[in-house]
Amino acid sequence: MVASYQDGAVTEVIRPAAVVPEEAARTILVELSLNSVFAGGLWHGQPSRWDRYDRCWPTPDDPGTGPDAALLLGSIQVAYGTPTKYEITIYRVTVTSTGETHGWSVQSLCDEALGFGDLNLAMCPRAELSAPPEPFRY
Repeated sequence: MVASYQDGAVTEVIRPAAVVPEEAARTILVELSLNSVFAGGLWHGQPSRWDRYDRCWPTPDDPGTGPDAALLLGSIQVAYGTPTKYEITIYRVTVTSTGETHGWSVQSLCDEALGFGDLNLAMCPRAELSAPPEPFRY
């Protein structure tokens, strides 16, 4: 499902969700921290989201304002520890209007982050979808 919002951001729900295997997940998390906006990099990893900026932050704790501000290009929403303890599930990706202007897509944003673990979105295993439960009846 792809949705476009008034500000030009595009959000895609990844169905079925992409599952990052344990070994790749560890490598990706290490690389995201090494490439963190706090260390002169372009990624801001949070417990439920990985944000990609167009440049490093001017100060370690603030993306800045005005012409020197680091602009958000997109976000990858993740869930740690699912479906198993050491895997990561990617379930939603948003590319901002700034990201689209810079040539980013849902695919390219995911591929950059997953590339740290020698993966891309197309080759990521997918979550198993189970049938919905039967409707409740009296």
